[in-house]
Amino acid sequence: MVIPQFIDVDVVVPKVAKALGETLFMVTVSFFFAAIIGLILGIFLFATRPGQLLHSRATHTVLNIVVNTLRPIPFIILLIALTPLTRALIGTSIGPAAAILPLTIAASVGIARVAETNLVAVDPGVVEAAAAVGAKPLHILFGFVVREAFGPLLLSLTFIFVALIDATAVAGAVGGGGLGNLALTYGYQRFDYGVMILIILVLIGLVQLVQFLGNRIARRFIDR
Repeated sequence: MVIPQFIDVDVVVPKVAKALGETLFMVTVSFFFAAIIGLILGIFLFATRPGQLLHSRATHTVLNIVVNTLRPIPFIILLIALTPLTRALIGTSIGPAAAILPLTIAASVGIARVAETNLVAVDPGVVEAAAAVGAKPLHILFGFVVREAFGPLLLSLTFIFVALIDATAVAGAVGGGGLGNLALTYGYQRFDYGVMILIILVLIGLVQLVQFLGNRIARRFIDR
């Protein structure tokens, strides 16, 4: 990466490196928990739909209400609303660790909905073929349907991972740390546009890398 000449490298680069580490910490930890929660929600949103393997109108309605209630809330509002809970759980409402709870919740409902969408798109013939050979509902669900949708699911998870990188910038605006916080406090408030440009370049590079890796891994499963 080419660093603009008007940037004080000795001062700025260590700050950007530290902020990048905080951003990666927030994104990876929250994505790990969100992927587990979101995929479970998404799989059971699909499986409990009318006519599906584990059909349950009551369960599907409850899960749908949970996802539809949380999903439309703008992240900055969710972040602020969860401040008392975050402070109660970890003892503070600022810093990278404090941003993990709202990031996880926001990403979980997003993953749940895209997972459900990908599973719904699986050819019903896959279910019929699995049932014809005597497979049980849970085996059909996880051994056939989820497996068939795995490639598209990876692409959707890549999208959510990139969205989390964006969300950390919002978290930085209210003391969450990371590149967003550095861009605001060191770049914007001090009118140091060199720092702002460097952070933008780092974010672009990070997103490109994540998208490239996600596409490459997903293609291996889609092309099978």
